[in-house]
Amino acid sequence: MPSSSSPSSKKNRNRGIRNVLLAGVFWRILTIEMILLVWSVGYRMVAQDASGMDLVWYALRIIGLVIIILLFMMLSLRRFLEKKIIRPMEAVSEANRRLNVAHPELDDVPLDDDAAIEIRDIVSTRARMLEAILNVSNQRLQLVKFIRETFGRYMSRKIVDEILQSPEGRRIGGRRQTVTVLMSDLRGFSDLSDSRDPEEMVRILNRYLEAMTRVIQRYDGVIDEFIGDAILTVFGIPDEKPDDPARAVACALAMQNTLADLNQDLLRDGLPPLEMGIGINTGPVVVGNLGSEARTKYGIVGAVVNIASRIESNTIGGQVLVGEATFDQVRDMASADPPLMVMMKGLRRPVVCYAVTAIGGPYAVNLRVTRDPTQAAEIHLPFLLWRLAGKRVVSESIAGETRRLGPTTLSVRLPVRLEPLTNVKLLFTVCREAHCFSDIYAKVSAIADSEDSREQPLHRLDITYMDQADKVVLNRWIDVSKPHGEEFIWP
Repeated sequence: MPSSSSPSSKKNRNRGIRNVLLAGVFWRILTIEMILLVWSVGYRMVAQDASGMDLVWYALRIIGLVIIILLFMMLSLRRFLEKKIIRPMEAVSEANRRLNVAHPELDDVPLDDDAAIEIRDIVSTRARMLEAILNVSNQRLQLVKFIRETFGRYMSRKIVDEILQSPEGRRIGGRRQTVTVLMSDLRGFSDLSDSRDPEEMVRILNRYLEAMTRVIQRYDGVIDEFIGDAILTVFGIPDEKPDDPARAVACALAMQNTLADLNQDLLRDGLPPLEMGIGINTGPVVVGNLGSEARTKYGIVGAVVNIASRIESNTIGGQVLVGEATFDQVRDMASADPPLMVMMKGLRRPVVCYAVTAIGGPYAVNLRVTRDPTQAAEIHLPFLLWRLAGKRVVSESIAGETRRLGPTTLSVRLPVRLEPLTNVKLLFTVCREAHCFSDIYAKVSAIADSEDSREQPLHRLDITYMDQADKVVLNRWIDVSKPHGEEFIWP
């Protein structure tokens, strides 16, 4: 059997209905006439005992008659076949070639009024079949669009496209690749929720998540999931790119700046401002469909995610803290504070982190200063302080007194030395102007030992959460107590 690519096969495919039909009629008529010719000559030779010359002239007369019959049949049949069969079938073929799926209403097969009923049935059946196919196709396209739009709200559209387009998209399993994980979380949002209506908190949270989502999409990040007020974002899925760490850092800085703009809107609406910490880490993970045939989730698994979460837990509001693996990738284009070594629970070795304040290159994002120690005023307030592990108190109360107070920082002396990045809760033990303070949450950001060994070490605490009413009172005291033009520099 010849292959589909053989010359004879190509020749057969290029023969249209006109050639096939007319050639078929011609050869069949010729075959019949030749059979009659042979039979007539043979019969005359046997039955009538004709001479050879008589047989030759007889055969020539028969051949002439055959030629006349062939010409008459081909001319008359050609016209008849073209009108009744060939042109209608060619019209159907041409309509199929020019079919425009986007505008099926323009599809038309021109037929003469006296076209054969079978061909009319073909055209009618074709129209109904085409309508059914287009309806099914449109329904499928609408379903795919619905799936993309619906599930694109629950996971990244890139992931949805990969699952729908790839034959292996739904297969359980994963692949190993290097990604950059960005973990962001609001500071004090749980405590803020306790003092607000749930409906109001949902509106605030949705405004925050909407603003952050726009920034993340702008930097081509993939939101893995929302965990309450936390956002887990991955750079490097489904496809790994060489600039994933740089885009993650630029995205984090842009998120902090966007939150500063959002806070202005929240304050104008009479709502409390928000503070966010961001941790970033880079490393290998397993990416893919995790779970079982009954319940599957596209996600990532690896120590990188846990470390990014731990890094984020050591941030203060407005800070972008980056792991060493990430910083090594952006060192030439990023500006950062001196490195911090943090011993994290569950890890054998301390983690080196960098507080990034700017990134250059094609991104050119600078972190706006949201915490300025120079705005502090000398205010002495007694307080009680407790060390925290997570949100759990892990120490007895420690009495202390503030030395300087700022909108987001406290300068305090304590009888014990606290390690940097220690989370604390403190409570002012005074009530003034008919106002008693609520719990304030903070993180130790710096320690300065006094030259006088008899003096207690000076700690700077960065506030991570304070009730809005407390902020109003403290800011008023700071404005009153801070002399005009005074500047406080942390030692």
